[in-house]
Amino acid sequence: MKAVVCGAGRVGYGIARELAAEGNSVTVVDWSQTLIDRVTTDLDVRGVVGHGSHPDTLERAGIADADLLVAVTYSDETNMVACQVAHSIFDTPLKIARVRAQSYLAKSWRDLFARGALPIDVTISPELEVSRSILQRLETPGASATAPFANNRLQLLGLRVDDGSPIAGTNREHLRELFPDLGMDVVGVRRDSGVFIPEDRDPLSVGDDAYVAVAGPHVPRVLDVFGHQVQRARRVVIIGAGNIGVYVARALERMAGVRVRIIEADKARAERAADSLSRTVVLHGDGLDRRLLREAGVEDAELAICLTNDDKVNLLSAVMAKREGAQRTLCLVNEPGLKDVRTELGIDIMIDPRGVTVSTILQHIRRGRITGLQTLADGQAEALEGVALATSPLVGKSLRDLELPEDVSVCALVRGEKVYFRRDNVTIETNDRLVVFALKAAVPKVEQLFRVSLEYF
Repeated sequence: MKAVVCGAGRVGYGIARELAAEGNSVTVVDWSQTLIDRVTTDLDVRGVVGHGSHPDTLERAGIADADLLVAVTYSDETNMVACQVAHSIFDTPLKIARVRAQSYLAKSWRDLFARGALPIDVTISPELEVSRSILQRLETPGASATAPFANNRLQLLGLRVDDGSPIAGTNREHLRELFPDLGMDVVGVRRDSGVFIPEDRDPLSVGDDAYVAVAGPHVPRVLDVFGHQVQRARRVVIIGAGNIGVYVARALERMAGVRVRIIEADKARAERAADSLSRTVVLHGDGLDRRLLREAGVEDAELAICLTNDDKVNLLSAVMAKREGAQRTLCLVNEPGLKDVRTELGIDIMIDPRGVTVSTILQHIRRGRITGLQTLADGQAEALEGVALATSPLVGKSLRDLELPEDVSVCALVRGEKVYFRRDNVTIETNDRLVVFALKAAVPKVEQLFRVSLEYF
């Protein structure tokens, strides 16, 4: 596949890296020579310096015979015009644009991106995707990672094996014997700096992050088994009243019994947040001010969510909130190098906005019928949901005896409301949903499992 990526920032770099690693031909466009030099030095991609929405720049990038355009510059308007040019002049088959301004995405303008208007096949809003990711984490507060699949019938949870954890030293086989009626399976393990697919008799060690596939109704019990049963937060302090902070606060307002308070340093932004929220108290001031944290009630908070635009402020405010009494903390961290300090600082959950956005975009790029995707373990693995079409080599095979490529593990099969695990005696049928866990190098093999006939394309 030939792809043109407009924008060499964090998201553009991430998309280019993933596509190039899978053997695709990738050209990255950016007006910054510095960014182009970096991406072409680090990755096996071409670089073109120029404006991403200019026809001549796109032509130099090879858009005329490209299969895909991903426009993820910092300008919504540049991204939209790039898609328009790619469609009108070069007839590019698939066009994806990052659109941040919520005004463009309002329901009243839902026809804006139709083929007869601005012909964008997929619009991605980073703020909305990150907000939804945060809310998913709030549904399973004891997990360090949460990925819902098949309309929440299945969840993939990241669960740390702590000191004193009830399952420390236990393997997959023993877990099945102990809990035969529990809909779950350990499908991946992150240990030290690596990720692997565990064998039935591989014990879980203290410090491991286990990736556990769980049937939706069994999530609370699985959290309890792993020693991570935590009540959903009812008292929440949010630091940062940007688009993400306000979206999360508005969603929490709709939950009965939840009290939310926001701290925002920018006075105008604080006033806008106060006007747009009905039951949330908005305080103007510094999220690193201990007095203000106490005024917001952080000592009684079950959760402090740090959502400013500054990674270091998020980390420090999370540390201070916990020191003042907050039970758990969640913060946004864009810089990959800062993720390693999570355990040392006592931060419970870190969310990488770039990783969330890249996962969403990749879901729309993957070949075959990939309908869900979540990047895990800092990009070392992916969980993918696919539909088994009649042409898939999966159809007619037994789930229990399924021979999978190396470094690929079955999470579950979902048929209607029923969830089946690897241990179940069931044969894969057309239109079944299969969720798999795969190490990064094995992702192309997963795509082949869900491949469709040429006529589909």
